[in-house]
Amino acid sequence: MTSPGNGPVVVYLHGFNSSPQSQKVSELRTLLPELAPEVELVVPELGFDPQRALERAVEAVASAGNRPVGIIGSSMGGFFASVLSARMGIRAALINPAAWPHRLLQDHLGPQYNPYTGEHYELTADHTSTLEAMEPGELVDGEKLFILVQTADETLDYREVLAKHPGARTWIQPGGDHRFQRFERVVPAILAFLFQRGFR
Repeated sequence: MTSPGNGPVVVYLHGFNSSPQSQKVSELRTLLPELAPEVELVVPELGFDPQRALERAVEAVASAGNRPVGIIGSSMGGFFASVLSARMGIRAALINPAAWPHRLLQDHLGPQYNPYTGEHYELTADHTSTLEAMEPGELVDGEKLFILVQTADETLDYREVLAKHPGARTWIQPGGDHRFQRFERVVPAILAFLFQRGFR
């Protein structure tokens, strides 16, 4: 968290086999005090179980109370952000998001290791079935989504998420990679979208 108080809250949802210690979280912790000191950053540790991850994300949003809240989700966290946006009517920015994670993870079933947390676990077909059941479908309001992709993402095909959410605002950057190079450049635009106001 950066600045507790009555200001807006950004909930950041990290990706698969990532954690609140990821590079983009570190960049946000550095940027926000200068760019938007009134904004509080909340970063739940989602873990590997999809149902528990979504519950933790919901709890993080609820912790904002009556304060304005927006979501930033990266990769798998981008998928969870789209689910929460659909269910709760919240604006969300999706960074190189996973469009169909239940399909993506089919080739990764079995033993897994999270290098951030040191956790070893088993990814199962039940996990992918849970992700498939979460698909928000027609509940998604494209006007509440801001999709930011880099075309040279080596992990995900950026065209899939653009096709999935045709009404969303988009930021399409040629080149880059799955980590989203120079993330700091897009943070002001993300904050402006989430809270409908300008930031330095």
